[in-house]
Amino acid sequence: VQLQASGGGLVQAGGSLSLSCAASGRIFSSYTMGWFRQTPGKEREFVAATRWSGSAKYADFVKGRFIISRDNARGTVYRWFLQMNSLKTEDTGVHFCAAERISAIGQPMGITPEKYDYWGQGTLVTVSS
Repeated sequence: VQLQASGGGLVQAGGSLSLSCAASGRIFSSYTMGWFRQTPGKEREFVAATRWSGSAKYADFVKGRFIISRDNARGTVYRWFLQMNSLKTEDTGVHFCAAERISAIGQPMGITPEKYDYWGQGTLVTVSS
């Protein structure tokens, strides 16, 4: 299983960045596809998640600013994205994509790191003032 996050970089406050996660090795249409971040001095925290159905969940601190989406599978590669708008300096940190196996009907989307089974390597987002 491989998850590869990309798209991080340096941006000024108020700007935008788009992150991408490319995943292979599982049928990710039966997984929750999520994004987490680790900002300086903090634990890894939930940012957003989506399911193949298109349902989405967001952390309160990104509602109205970030949008999570996914692409149709191309061959064995699944992709999901995080469009980040109106970035703030406090959004600076390493952003990780992750996948949570859905093992039961009605299982809610996970919002804690331990719920997720597979992780990408992280991509650094730096927002300058």
